[in-house]
Amino acid sequence: MMKKCLALIFFALLALAPLALPAQHELATAGKDVRVAAGETQDKVFSLGGNVVIEGTVREDVFVIGGSITISGEVGQSVVGIGSHVLITSTAKIGQDLAALGGKLEKEPGCSIVGDTIYFETRELGDRLFKGGFFQGLFSLSIIPIIIVVKLVLIFLWLIAAAIGVALFPKPIAFAAAEIRKNFWPALGTGIVAILVFTMLVIFAALLSFILIGIPIALALGVAGFLVKVFGRLAVFYFLGEWLLKALGSKRVAAMGAVILGLFVFSLASFVPVLGFLFGLVMNAVGWGIAIRTKFGSTENWFHKKPVC
Repeated sequence: MMKKCLALIFFALLALAPLALPAQHELATAGKDVRVAAGETQDKVFSLGGNVVIEGTVREDVFVIGGSITISGEVGQSVVGIGSHVLITSTAKIGQDLAALGGKLEKEPGCSIVGDTIYFETRELGDRLFKGGFFQGLFSLSIIPIIIVVKLVLIFLWLIAAAIGVALFPKPIAFAAAEIRKNFWPALGTGIVAILVFTMLVIFAALLSFILIGIPIALALGVAGFLVKVFGRLAVFYFLGEWLLKALGSKRVAAMGAVILGLFVFSLASFVPVLGFLFGLVMNAVGWGIAIRTKFGSTENWFHKKPVC
């Protein structure tokens, strides 16, 4: 089971690697239905919670979280559904991989899929966990190190966060990643100080919670810390992914591809004992630092004062 889970995450991330190619006319929607009619052509399709119907041609990728995907036309690269109902009809042609993580997958005879088909059925893990009650099901997974299971779940959650974050804020994330290259050590220093200050503020708010006044402060700190951590981590993923792609000879990099590949690199490193843990601590501090220094990718360095003319 552990090997199966590791292979799932590995191939799921690889299935998203084609997103690294340059994107010019990507169609991104949230909660809206998308239809590429017969005879129509679209470069990429990304949907959050919508129903996607492809009867025409999508040159690159179709990536959907929630909702549904129906493919009866042609997709040049990969089709990825996370928690989606995926239907591949007999006339469908997919140029690379088909990945369905959770949800339901239906394939009609006659469809053409050039690459791999990856299907992780949600109820497989659910049945195992809750069979005979939660705790009994949990202990039935004793052959799987709990730490591995937690890491795989976190990778999956970061995958969703990466897809949503890059779809909504590609330019700020790319800008912040570029600042990591220019100011790695200052970002690391800022991040360490920020984490220490944040920790002390959380402790202070927890103490004040005994007299109620600390509860709204703690909630505000929680929201602020969450936003800084997520944005900073996505910038770190972009930084790592872009580095890998350039090392492989790629000249142009799409934001989605860089972040997904960066997640892949970060996740692999996290499985290395001791060194992986230290690597995660350093990059976490860098993420905090670059989010604060750039004000979430909106400026080069808000600590630098421009000279008054």
